[in-house]
Amino acid sequence: MKPKPFLLGGRAVTTDETAEVRNPYNGDLVAEVCAAGAGEIARALDLAAATFEETRYQAPVDRAHLLNKIASTIAKRSDEFVELLVAEAGKPVTLAKIEVQRAQSTFELAAAGALEPNGHPIEMGATPAGAGHAGLARRFPLGVILGITPFNFPLNLVAHKVAPCLATGNTMILKPAMKTPLCALLLGEILAECGAPSGQVAFLPFSHQHVDTLLRDPRIKMLSFTGGVDVGWQLKAKAVKQKITLELGGNAACVVEPDSDWRRHAAKMAVGAFAYAGQSCISVQRIFAQAEIYDEFKDAFLAAVGGKAVAGDPRDAKTLVGPMITKAALDNVVGWIKDAEKRGARLLTPLKVDGQVLHPVVLENVPRDAAVSCEEAFAPVVVLESYRTYDEGLAAVNDSKFGLQAGVFTGDLGKAYRAYDTLDVGGVLINQVPTFRTENMPYGGVKDSGFGREGVRYAMEDMTELKSLVINERGL
Repeated sequence: MKPKPFLLGGRAVTTDETAEVRNPYNGDLVAEVCAAGAGEIARALDLAAATFEETRYQAPVDRAHLLNKIASTIAKRSDEFVELLVAEAGKPVTLAKIEVQRAQSTFELAAAGALEPNGHPIEMGATPAGAGHAGLARRFPLGVILGITPFNFPLNLVAHKVAPCLATGNTMILKPAMKTPLCALLLGEILAECGAPSGQVAFLPFSHQHVDTLLRDPRIKMLSFTGGVDVGWQLKAKAVKQKITLELGGNAACVVEPDSDWRRHAAKMAVGAFAYAGQSCISVQRIFAQAEIYDEFKDAFLAAVGGKAVAGDPRDAKTLVGPMITKAALDNVVGWIKDAEKRGARLLTPLKVDGQVLHPVVLENVPRDAAVSCEEAFAPVVVLESYRTYDEGLAAVNDSKFGLQAGVFTGDLGKAYRAYDTLDVGGVLINQVPTFRTENMPYGGVKDSGFGREGVRYAMEDMTELKSLVINERGL
């Protein structure tokens, strides 16, 4: 197997440094990819900076045309992306198909966003000093952006950085996760095929040691990072002069009130908890059910888990729970589960492991300071707990260092708005699991979950800077 090159300046580049990409389900070697070194990264930055002098002046209609062309090409090559998602990420095939469709939508929304007005008039006459002046505020692209993406959505999370970048006329160096770089490399081929300027986005697999060097370069104007909590905050401390958005971890919770249709919603929560082995920062990890319905809800939830959360081969269309990305990640969460048991937690499902597949785990009586409850499991694990009053349920959600999204199940609109006012999270979803996300909604968190918002138009705003124009009409 020859190492797969990456594109740089429109040319395929091979390097002596390579990295293996292995299938997390069976351990097979999927590919060997060339990794960029200091020289290739420096060249990519030079190209991105030079190309920005072209892309900053692109007409919106040209940006939209490129983005729509990329979207349609993703659709045409969807089977290739699905195969890569299953092979490199262990993503169940049904979920892989959904991810490809979402990536297509991400580029389509960016195309529409590129055509929207990006400025507004300033009413200069609002103050005496402004009389006789006209004012305009518009958003302009920043320059070179460094994008870093994780393993779990190797196509759509890349798209959520690349599409807004193209829509705003910026340039980018995109570092995909080394475990799952193949979808990003294929997307790079598509950009080249669709006519994107060759230096606009460089998709470069490289080790994390080079990130510090990039952040010290004044030509990097923004860091857009999605990934682990510790790494994210460390990078923030180093990105002294850059704009920065951090999409980090979570341990998403649901509150289940008796006035909701909780029997029907139990299946939704099971899917939200265990899809893709819970390897999503908004996967349902904690469920708080009101005490009066707790036992019945528990039975309904466990039945839903048994019926829907099928674990096994990701190529099987029935599979919802595929493999953990690495054995180290699997061993870590199994250790957390056993530790919680030692501290009095009760397993409601068998602790069953097949290779790197951890079958769904549901626990109750878990101490809140146990790692499986208070940290991000990033695994097919759910903790159940009862509460007495609605306010206690909301407080339980907030009893976390994370604050990404939360789901509240209630038939009372007043309770819905109280949750919206009370919960310290980036998104409150009513009668929907926190695992739910669309490409056009603002997405991000508070506390240790990060700051800034993705979602195409919100990312476009972060990737631009307001500039004012004031004209003294009396001087004309």
